[in-house]
Amino acid sequence: MTRPARTTGPSGWFAAPAVLLFGVFALVPLFGVAALSFTHWDGLGPVSWAGLDNWTSAASDPDTRVAVWLTVKLTVVSVLFQAPVSLLLGVFLAGRQRYRAGLGALYFLPLLFSSTAVALTFIALLDPNFGVGPALGVPALAQNWLGDPRLAFYVVVFVIGWSFIPFHTVVYQAGARQIPIQIYEASRMDGAGAVSQFFRITLPLLKHTIVTSTTLMTVGSLTYFDLIFVLTGGGPGNATRVLPLDMYLTGFRSYEMGRASVTALVLVVLGLLIALGLNRITGVDRMESEMEGS
Repeated sequence: MTRPARTTGPSGWFAAPAVLLFGVFALVPLFGVAALSFTHWDGLGPVSWAGLDNWTSAASDPDTRVAVWLTVKLTVVSVLFQAPVSLLLGVFLAGRQRYRAGLGALYFLPLLFSSTAVALTFIALLDPNFGVGPALGVPALAQNWLGDPRLAFYVVVFVIGWSFIPFHTVVYQAGARQIPIQIYEASRMDGAGAVSQFFRITLPLLKHTIVTSTTLMTVGSLTYFDLIFVLTGGGPGNATRVLPLDMYLTGFRSYEMGRASVTALVLVVLGLLIALGLNRITGVDRMESEMEGS
């Protein structure tokens, strides 16, 4: 029995609405921000031409340089914290035992809470006078976690991880469940243990999932704002003043919209460079579907 011939039509038109929406809500504002970066504007008064003043000012501003460094540091530390935890939880929850479904629902709960609620809860829990440390009588927990510049940054990393690890856990869980069970059964017949199966079967077959999750983690780290804003406000000092927060404080506290636009463009460029770099290094642009032909 012969298959009917496929009809090829202008399938590119199906993408037209998405391209149009992307252009209206992403590209047009981006060009507007780019133009605004060459002007002086306080958000209310007249706009005046500034040339490269905003760019040179941003390059020489120590607060902005600290914000760039903290953003890079936050990205690296967040990925190093979230990636292995998400991977291990996702593979664990991919099992077929009944209790894992309940644990999966429990682990997913942090993703349902708003960033403001999460930040306010951790502020209360980490209070050195009335938080969980004094309540349990544990001096090691009764520290000024959010008031000490040496600790505040890593508290932010932990809270961000606590909030977003559930999402990446679900991504890894879905990827692990796509691995055929017959591969594990065959490896057990050859004497492979759980650890050997994880490194020789699970990790290689989760390559595409790891790339996708890591890209989302890395690019997402450039946009953390609301949680950090409520949790520390960028303090103590500038200990947690990452670029998105620096953009907000510059634009809406100092009323320098041109300077804030420079920071916004830097974030866009960083995000694009990181995403393209990860694609090039990992070869994700050459990936083919693992289910092709099925």
